[in-house]
Amino acid sequence: MKKILLAILLMPVLSFSQEKEVLKYFKSKDSLVGVKNQDGKIIVPAQFRVFSYLKDGELVKGETIYFDGDKNDEKPGKNEWGYVGNFLYRPFFYDNEADYFSEGVRRFVKNGKVGFVDRNGTVIIKPEHDFVSPFNYGYAAFCDGCDWEKTEDEHKAMVGGTWGVMNFKGEIIKPVSKSENTIEVDGKYYPNPFKYNEKEKNILQFFEKQNKKLSELYYVNHYTKLSENEKKLFFEIVERPKENFPFYQVNSYDYRKLDAGLMYDFKFLVAENGKNIFALDDDNEKILFEKWLENEKKQAEQFQKEHPDHPNKLSK
Repeated sequence: MKKILLAILLMPVLSFSQEKEVLKYFKSKDSLVGVKNQDGKIIVPAQFRVFSYLKDGELVKGETIYFDGDKNDEKPGKNEWGYVGNFLYRPFFYDNEADYFSEGVRRFVKNGKVGFVDRNGTVIIKPEHDFVSPFNYGYAAFCDGCDWEKTEDEHKAMVGGTWGVMNFKGEIIKPVSKSENTIEVDGKYYPNPFKYNEKEKNILQFFEKQNKKLSELYYVNHYTKLSENEKKLFFEIVERPKENFPFYQVNSYDYRKLDAGLMYDFKFLVAENGKNIFALDDDNEKILFEKWLENEKKQAEQFQKEHPDHPNKLSK
């Protein structure tokens, strides 16, 4: 079932394997945080004041070294939040946390400009714009000369400036005429950004064969009646195997081509061999697809039982 979650996903970003080297956070006498390896060698000196609760000796999870604070007595720059790795990059500040990963990349800030890095900390798109939105369906909006402004409900919105749309290579893409092979972004149409080889098409075919079932599970708690076309999900490969990540990541999108899973719901990993398939849970842990599907069915059936008047029903 779709869940509304406020936590920020912190996915692996540093190029080492925890299986090869166990890393642990440690605290100095004045509560500054650093990182040591299993032999006690200091990897990152204790010089960060963090906001999260870390125990001395707590393991660095996955491949991520992340400090959700700044170096002692340091004032963060515009739009910056914390550090990733041994000063590898400064994540973009979003929703009072470090930016989350979207379609395999996250935003980072350098000299006040915003760019993108992958999970290994490799710069995918250089920081050249004043603001860039997260990627959605292969595109990200950007602006120059814009800035944050408070709205009536005390939230902030990016206003002013010159706006455009970039693809995953950082290239500026101009809108085109509407056709069967275009997608809509902010009322304009752009070429479909996804292209696949035969192996990748077979991976997506697995999800397409179960589209009706997955779509019903996803929309069972939707509050308005949806047509069959509106309930149909779309599945796209947004990340391919790389160092420290031997998977294809498949994201779900709704009929508007918006990320149906927000940060992590209805997202899947397919092993490099194209056969072993997992779903990601709320904590970004892998679950065998069959086990995940059975659990989603039980939750959906229980929701339908508790809300018999909800308009989007499961098939018998």
